[in-house]
Amino acid sequence: MNDDRNINMHTTRQNREEKRCTLVGMTCDIGLSALKIASGILGRSSAILADGIHSISDTVTDALVYAMVRLSGKGVDERYRYGRGKYETLAAFLISIILVVVAIGLMSDGLQDVWTALNGKTLERPRNIALAVGIIAVIIKEGLYRYTRHKGNKTGSSALKAYAWHHRADAMSTAATLLGVAGAMFLGERWRVLDPIAAIAVSVLILVLAYRMGRPAVEELLEVSLPPEEQDRIAAVVTGTPGVKAFHNLRTRRNGNLRVVDIHVKVDGEMSVATSHDITREIEQRLNEELGEVMTNIHVEPYHGHNQCEKNN
Repeated sequence: MNDDRNINMHTTRQNREEKRCTLVGMTCDIGLSALKIASGILGRSSAILADGIHSISDTVTDALVYAMVRLSGKGVDERYRYGRGKYETLAAFLISIILVVVAIGLMSDGLQDVWTALNGKTLERPRNIALAVGIIAVIIKEGLYRYTRHKGNKTGSSALKAYAWHHRADAMSTAATLLGVAGAMFLGERWRVLDPIAAIAVSVLILVLAYRMGRPAVEELLEVSLPPEEQDRIAAVVTGTPGVKAFHNLRTRRNGNLRVVDIHVKVDGEMSVATSHDITREIEQRLNEELGEVMTNIHVEPYHGHNQCEKNN
């Protein structure tokens, strides 16, 4: 029960950071959506207007992240003995899917606009307000990316890290829109095709970002083992703990920001239960110091003279 309380205390502190960060992003995205749509209409910029409509999807993403963060913050209970960290992982996966859908939509619209421009259609020249709002949006979104990435690294939240990249993708999308708006304003009619071309380029980058976020989320949902370098660090901690003769059957996985380690350790067969328990507690403490928050399941066995650590057997 003490372990559950410790995990829940850590989860509660992290969850407050995550909810605060998500609310900041949600507030900014609502304001930016309204600002872009208004400036797109007043500034005669279909690109900024479309970007504003696209920004509405950001508020949906914000709400999704916030809901998942609230669920993951409930910690350990009788039903969720490993906590609810997978809700964060699910949020990261769903965000990557949203990014794929958005990227495909941007690419499709861009290709259609290029085809239309090649067939002689001329777009209206946007007004200065559209350009100004686009610049403001890029600055705010880049700021949100840096803020959210910092919080994600600080808390180890996979949802916030994915959310940060979503802000970066939005900043890049708006920057590409700005290129088209600036070209339409200052380079003449024939250069207005820069807008859809830039949008296509950004859609490819967004697809790459979606892959970078989606792959680790899928691996975690499938309970892929921790990276080999982390398993080596775990092995070093275990073998370096006084009283441990050998170990085997090491299994690892992630559960949100929590690492889960299952392992069988071998100790002197004549050792008392109390002493062997002290050894397992020391292993847990050392793993937490080495890797951060770790949930350990350690099975103790008597040592019968084997001199090799049989990992993952």
